[in-house]
Amino acid sequence: MNIRRFPLGSLWTNGYLFWDAEGKAFFVDPGGDPREVLDFMQKEQIILERILLTHGHADHMCGVESMRGETKAPVAVHEEDAFMLEHPEHNLSQFLGAPCSAGPAEVLLSEGDSFHVGNMRIRVIHTPGHTPGSCLFYVTENEETALLSGDTLFAQSVGRTDLPGGNNVALEHSLRRFAEFSENLRVLPGHGPETTIGEEKHHNPYWPR
Repeated sequence: MNIRRFPLGSLWTNGYLFWDAEGKAFFVDPGGDPREVLDFMQKEQIILERILLTHGHADHMCGVESMRGETKAPVAVHEEDAFMLEHPEHNLSQFLGAPCSAGPAEVLLSEGDSFHVGNMRIRVIHTPGHTPGSCLFYVTENEETALLSGDTLFAQSVGRTDLPGGNNVALEHSLRRFAEFSENLRVLPGHGPETTIGEEKHHNPYWPR
């Protein structure tokens, strides 16, 4: 399982490209112009099979149409955030001074969904709080694992809940779901450096006690 991080957009949101030994890939959270990603995939002969969104905020989806148009890969987002893609006032781009939107997602996700891209298996874990449709993607390939946490969990922090659709009680409940994972699990957040479950369990002040 190969992973490369691409900071995209005005907020340098972490976008992640995953691909297997056969060059089959998915990309998570294209938050801005994806040209660097597209050039890398062309150079490495990587075929994008799916675009995944951890949630519907603008800084995670403003590059969707460019990436989908170039690759023809379908877009997947949790069903509760799907409406945000088409409406700048809901994905908050209208308030950032650069409204963006995207056409409807081809795939609507829900809790427990599981699918494969090449040899990689992705499981969807619904973690509302930052937005109603925020979710995690738990990726496995043979013995390798990684967890994409979007804006639910950061290194020593968590996603904010004071934006439209945010819910502090829901986020607290969602954070408890991280306890099901092993402490050495690699966590790839939507912003900032990567971390592990163990690091957050022992050092994150927002970790449920």
